[in-house]
Amino acid sequence: MTGPKKPKDFLREGRHDRLLREWIHDPYKSKSKPPEPTVCPDCGALFQHGRWQWGASPASAHEELCPACQRIRDEVPGGFLTLRGDFFAAHKDEVMNLVHNVEERAKKEHPLERIMKIEESEDGVLITFTDAHLTRGVGEAIHHAFKGELDFRYTEEDASLRVNWAR
Repeated sequence: MTGPKKPKDFLREGRHDRLLREWIHDPYKSKSKPPEPTVCPDCGALFQHGRWQWGASPASAHEELCPACQRIRDEVPGGFLTLRGDFFAAHKDEVMNLVHNVEERAKKEHPLERIMKIEESEDGVLITFTDAHLTRGVGEAIHHAFKGELDFRYTEEDASLRVNWAR
């Protein structure tokens, strides 16, 4: 014997008559894969086996800018990291060495993850990256090593990540 039917909960059930706004995707991610093998004429990265990687390119390889070089050429960062504070000013060399070490490790495995530019000001340093993942990784590495305040903000307008660290 079965019990009485449970009434529908219309407050919790989703509406089926409305359009959902799609998440804004990164405009620098290719809509289609380049022909294999493809080499980037600027950095030498090779698109092979479905991904960009470092390696020797065959003489017959197709040439096309990789997404990272396209971002650098267009000056459109995928991430921004701002470093500030008295501690940062006193230990700037140590913090910047960590930034470069994390970038170097990431770039070995992922050619599209790079530092674009480092700009110094009176307040601190602004570092721009080609990729939001690297931006987040560097911010987390600095926070892990030196503590301080870490703040992440993803902006939908330009599909980028803004990370602020201060101590």
